[in-house]
Amino acid sequence: MSQSGDRLKAVYDEVVGRNPGEEEFHQAVREVLENLGPVVEKHAAFADTALIRRLCEPERQIIFRVPWVDDDGRPQLNRGFRVEFNSALGPYKGGLRFHPSVYLGIVKFLGFEQIFKNSLTGLPIGGAKGGSDFDPKGRSDAEVMRFCQSFMTELYRHLGEHTDVPAGDTGVGRREIGYLFGQYKRITNRYELGVLTGKGLTWGGSQVRTEATGYGLVFFVEEMLRAAGDSLDGAKVVVSGSGNVAVYAIEKVHQLGGSVVACSDSGGFVVDEDGIDLDLLREIKEQRRGRVSDYADARGGKVRYVEGESIWSVPCDVALPCATQNELDEAGAEQLAGHGCRVVAEGANMPTTPGAIRVLRDAGISFAPGKAANAGGVATSALEMQQNAARDVWTFEQTEQRLGEIMRAVHDRCLETAEEYGSPGDYVAGANIAGFLRVAEAMLALGHV
Repeated sequence: MSQSGDRLKAVYDEVVGRNPGEEEFHQAVREVLENLGPVVEKHAAFADTALIRRLCEPERQIIFRVPWVDDDGRPQLNRGFRVEFNSALGPYKGGLRFHPSVYLGIVKFLGFEQIFKNSLTGLPIGGAKGGSDFDPKGRSDAEVMRFCQSFMTELYRHLGEHTDVPAGDTGVGRREIGYLFGQYKRITNRYELGVLTGKGLTWGGSQVRTEATGYGLVFFVEEMLRAAGDSLDGAKVVVSGSGNVAVYAIEKVHQLGGSVVACSDSGGFVVDEDGIDLDLLREIKEQRRGRVSDYADARGGKVRYVEGESIWSVPCDVALPCATQNELDEAGAEQLAGHGCRVVAEGANMPTTPGAIRVLRDAGISFAPGKAANAGGVATSALEMQQNAARDVWTFEQTEQRLGEIMRAVHDRCLETAEEYGSPGDYVAGANIAGFLRVAEAMLALGHV
């Protein structure tokens, strides 16, 4: 191992020692540090790794209790989190996740990833993440409202359009953002639209925000294929998941001439060789709150439903993991390689395991990490902040055009940086190094703070 490799390993060992048991956070840090060797060797300012150590430590970690009362009058208790990781480039920016799996390690992994994702967009936003182990599924609107009001009663003191601007994530949609913003407005007596993004269109939200992560992912894939002399036209695509990111990725793939032949949920996956009927999928998932197995039932003999197995067994040209972290493992990557998949791009946050990434690389499959490929969501959140600050409203077409420009710039930034630092075609190295350099230069400019 080189001297730079030894120094970076020492940083990683320190992170593990300071943050025991937080495996997702450890994985996220390791995946970035593995690519920073050439940067440490080239730039004297990073040679002692002091700045890198500082980058791996959140500026602020907020943990608080969230008491609330259910519809039966029983007191309930959850835990809330906000990890304000890095503000060198701008106010903290990153979503809130409400899900039983949320704990400090998950929030830190997401916040750390957010630093680089936000940096890659080229927009003036820092990195943060937050949430709670509260599960909104099965709860009434009144229960969700009371929880959100209690959550915001503590969190509001840490927020502000120039300080920290949360958005939605898993379990936090427009309903939750509305309740959170209402309580923020009530407590502060300010109609500070820019303090939250993902708002409804009639009260400060942005066009394309709902579609942004899925659309942006496909814009990025389109650029990957173009760089390889290929296109989405006629491509067979597999998308894991069937939530917001997956649905809008499917929509944009179909608009650009590809065909999504499979999607999934936690129970299994469906294969529809004629292409997923998006209207039917939306009706089942959004209106009926159903499962993809219901989609198969509705389509009859035209569709195959497979329970409890890997969607990556379905032959495809492009694979888009859009469900959850570490969903694509080595076995799944080997299946993709075995049937000639050409491109894998992450719609979810860190859905591909390190072992799977190695398999994809060895097989010559072009792979794009989430911090680059799914940056469209936060980019459009920043566009919402821009519209709020200007008291302006953009059209759908204006906003989608701007999103496309940002995603093409992110793609080119990754590819050019990978080339410059000796890893041509490696989107992982390009994303990690490009994201690091922009935030690191800002940290150096601001001093040791």
